[in-house]
Amino acid sequence: MEFLRSLLFHDGEFLGIQWHAWKVVGWAGNLVFTSRFLVQWHATEKSKRVVVPALFWWLSLTGSLLLLAYAGLYQRDSVFVAAYAFSWIPYLRNLLIHHRTERARRACGGCGHRGEPGAAFCSRCGKPVGAAGGG
Repeated sequence: MEFLRSLLFHDGEFLGIQWHAWKVVGWAGNLVFTSRFLVQWHATEKSKRVVVPALFWWLSLTGSLLLLAYAGLYQRDSVFVAAYAFSWIPYLRNLLIHHRTERARRACGGCGHRGEPGAAFCSRCGKPVGAAGGG
């Protein structure tokens, strides 16, 4: 056990990293940004088609902003700042489009399923969308 502890903690460092608040922000940004791929992969496997859920864009936005803060406020590295300075724009745009699309979905009067915007019939039960009791 002591051997394992000496491998993990050495000279005041954990895993060879001198930890402080900005390191936590930077590593959190990397962890959040990387986790979005697991979310997208899981959603695609579950649906058996390519799916990019809103959570993917939230993780992208959060991760890129954390990394931008780490790069600009702590590292002050122009290359690192340039890499994340504008990456948040498409993530935010995709979240706005997703929100608008979700708001435009109408519920089926027959089964309550919220279908695609503009659909005339429910993809689940086949009844007219918005018709009370199924018309």
